[in-house]
Amino acid sequence: MSGPAAERPLLRQILQQRPARILELGLGTLERTERLLRIAAGLGPVHYVGLDPFEARSSVDPAGVTLKEAHRRLHGLGRVQLVPGNTDTALARTCNQLGMFDLVLISSCNDRQRLTRCWFFLQRLVRPGTVLMQEHVRDAGHFWQEVSHERLADLASQTILRRAG
Repeated sequence: MSGPAAERPLLRQILQQRPARILELGLGTLERTERLLRIAAGLGPVHYVGLDPFEARSSVDPAGVTLKEAHRRLHGLGRVQLVPGNTDTALARTCNQLGMFDLVLISSCNDRQRLTRCWFFLQRLVRPGTVLMQEHVRDAGHFWQEVSHERLADLASQTILRRAG
């Protein structure tokens, strides 16, 4: 497997699961996205949806690309749908039209507060076989960890309680 060691769990997941529908929250500089889509597309048709601020990225946000550059670089790697905007508002705006996904990737480049508001909407996009993977950053570097459906339900219910409180 080529690419950074931190991405190996993602690559293994794609090779084992062969996801046809992938959702990614936070694209960053696209290197990871391009690598993963090349592998997934080599296994079969892929519908990829990526949510990212693109040009609306602030000066304190991690590096990223423009919407136009993302379209240019991802064209030909599957059926690609890019949704500009902060992940929470973009997800709230589009979740009822997106359908269900086989694999959901949550990048560490997402603002924690915005991500907290995403959990409720993510529940609508998963089915029993969906795998959710979240990137974390620690002193030792980046790593990916699976988010169980039970944990997703807990995080979503906390979001609802915050809204009600």
